Amino acid sequence: MRISRWLANRIIYLCSEKKISINQLALDSDLTQSTLNSIVHGESKNPKLVTLLKICRGLNISLNELLQDIDSEKFEEIED
Repeated sequence: MRISRWLANRIIYLCSEKKISINQLALDSDLTQSTLNSIVHGESKNPKLVTLLKICRGLNISLNELLQDIDSEKFEEIED
């Protein structure tokens, strides 16, 4: 699995859990709809930390919560 796909799935899951749309998350995160869509659709392969922090703010969670259960062993693009 690619990290970008994992992150997209995680954001979609958290939006579902909090019963908010991706549109609403963009507004709450002070991000453009296109920025969030590019992350959710896997077009943004490496979002900046500040973008992830804005998403966390929009979801009212910490960065730790966003990255909860991440397992580097399952990502194909992490190689020595």
